Order: sequence, then C-alpha cells, then structure tokens
Amino acid sequence: MPRYDFRTPRLFVDAPLAAGGEVLLNRDQANYLRNVLRLGHGDGVLLFNGRDGEWGASLAGSGKRSATLTVGPQLRRQPLAGDLHFLFAPLKHARLDYMVQKAVEMGASLLQPVITRHTQVTRINLDRMRANVVEAAQQCGILGVPEVAEPMPVERVADDTDRLLIFCDENAEVASPVMALQAAQLVQGQPLDVLIGPEGGFADEERAALLKRSKVLRIALGPRILRADTAAVAALAVVQAVLGDWRGST
Repeated sequence: MPRYDFRTPRLFVDAPLAAGGEVLLNRDQANYLRNVLRLGHGDGVLLFNGRDGEWGASLAGSGKRSATLTVGPQLRRQPLAGDLHFLFAPLKHARLDYMVQKAVEMGASLLQPVITRHTQVTRINLDRMRANVVEAAQQCGILGVPEVAEPMPVERVADDTDRLLIFCDENAEVASPVMALQAAQLVQGQPLDVLIGPEGGFADEERAALLKRSKVLRIALGPRILRADTAAVAALAVVQAVLGDWRGST
C-alpha cells in the first residue's frame, strides 16, 4: 500500500478526529468539495488536524453554505513533531508565499519572521502565511502544521536560549555548509533555529550580536550568492540532510 494517498482530496480541519464522528466544514471548504471537485454523497475525503493523524471520511450531507463529513478509520498516526524553527526576513508577496510553502515541505515546525535593518517588508499578512502553511501541508501529505509566529526584531534572536542557532551568513569562513555542520559534531534531533537574512544582508552590528550567542554555528551556503527564497530551501535541505530527518526514519 502506498505511504501517501495523493488522489483523494485532503483537508485540514480544526476539530477533533475520531472514528464515527462528524465534522462540519466551513463555507469555503464545502464549496471546494461540492463545486470545484464535484464530490457527492459518500465520496471520500482525507482529514487531518495537526494533532490526531490522518483519517478517512466521506461526504455525508451538504447545504448551501456548509457540508458534513463522517469520519471513518484512522489511516496514519500522528508522527513525533520535529523541533526545527525557521527564522527569516520577510519578502514581498509571491516570494514570501513560496518561502513559506517550501519551509513547510522541508519540515519546519515554526515559522518566525525576523525584522532586520535591510528587511524589505515590515508589514506581514500572518493570515496569508497561515493559509499557505495549511495549503502546503494539504498538498504534500504532511500531518504536522507549523506554527506561524508574530514578527520579532533581530535583536531578540541574539538573546541566549537553549536552542542552537544555525546562522546562515555569506561571510562565514567555511564555504561548505555540510563540512561546517559535520565538523561541529552536533547531536541529531536537538532543537534548532535556522536563520536566513534579507537580500541586503545583515548589518555589521546585527552579525556581531548574533555571534555572541552561546549556542551559534555560522555557515555559508556555498560559492554562489542566493536569493533569499532560494537560500531558505538550500539551508533547510542541508540541515535536514546532516542533522535532521533526512538521515533516516524517526
């Protein structure tokens, strides 16, 4: 049996899930099932809520503005949550949408906007970010739904915590991020913060403050200058490959 079912429509719902229960969908979800996908009574849907795993369900009834699903068997259990926080300087509209979607696909457990001196955008539509998080999770079979945090200034990132900060900095001395991560002899599964800066780079005083953290590892992302949204995918990929769940099943 395939690990994921990508043919059956998949919905995120903010409701408890248990066999035999009923879930009332909102207007947009009901419209999507009835008028976009043309589903009828008894047709199958996959449900997840970020807590209880994935469940089969069937369309039981619908009205003009709502629809009801009957929950069937559990198909996948909720996996253990990762602890990978993605910290980033916000970008404009479409590129921010892309970055958010890819961070979800790459296994981030929290998305944290960070405001720096050279950040392009300071007003952020958090509801739009959350919608992109849900959409990415629905499309890619992901059961954990990352949290979207309120923006914070880069000075707060420099505060000491028990988490290790993977500081992606084009001025890092070691050009290979893989070598830098491997040389640090880090422990797989430890709580990680991965920080990507704005396309204008970090200011000198920001860089100096970040490097004063007691738990910080500064890495470059190879020999080329990357756009911020590309750097996000590259950074999360190399961290997952060396330290994260790409190393094997968890």
